[in-house]
Amino acid sequence: MLTFDHLVLSANTLAEGVDAVETALGVSLAAGGEHALMATHNRLMGLGDIYLEVIAVNPDAPHPPHPRWFDLDHFSGRPRLTNWVLACDDLDKALAGLPLGVGVPTDLARGDLRWLMAIPPDGQLPFKGAHPAVIQWQGAHPAQRLPDSGVRLTRLEVITPDAAALDGVLDDPRVAITQGPSVAMQALFSTPHGLRVLE
Repeated sequence: MLTFDHLVLSANTLAEGVDAVETALGVSLAAGGEHALMATHNRLMGLGDIYLEVIAVNPDAPHPPHPRWFDLDHFSGRPRLTNWVLACDDLDKALAGLPLGVGVPTDLARGDLRWLMAIPPDGQLPFKGAHPAVIQWQGAHPAQRLPDSGVRLTRLEVITPDAAALDGVLDDPRVAITQGPSVAMQALFSTPHGLRVLE
């Protein structure tokens, strides 16, 4: 069974991403860390049962010998929502029921967090990145440790030309897959300051 795990907002620099989110939502992000294998770093925001991740290439890390996840090697433009991630209890079993190209199970760690994640060989998830990434946590989950931001996801809209192919990938009333000419994501949040949008 796949469940909603987290949202990913990509940025050219971590500082740009953090500023975009904090300006849009009016709430500060919590600490994150570095991903040595992918040469990226992040900051996080707890959203109750899920969380928001702001991620960027780490300029202080050596370039990895493989493509970075979330297609970050080709990211440009303003900070924006680029990906969504689903969790499972058995990654191999989950991948057997998903399209080819979701990725190869990879062991990852950040601090004392441990997880398996399917990472596409070329860095880009199917359907031009509209397909969710899939993760299997091994122990603690970040959302359990993050301070309560008072922010909750109300709705995530994933817009894609391949909407039919993603129909049924997740049963969650917060998520809507809609047909559109190109891939884009828009999220509506309830915050201490009222409803706010990230896209």
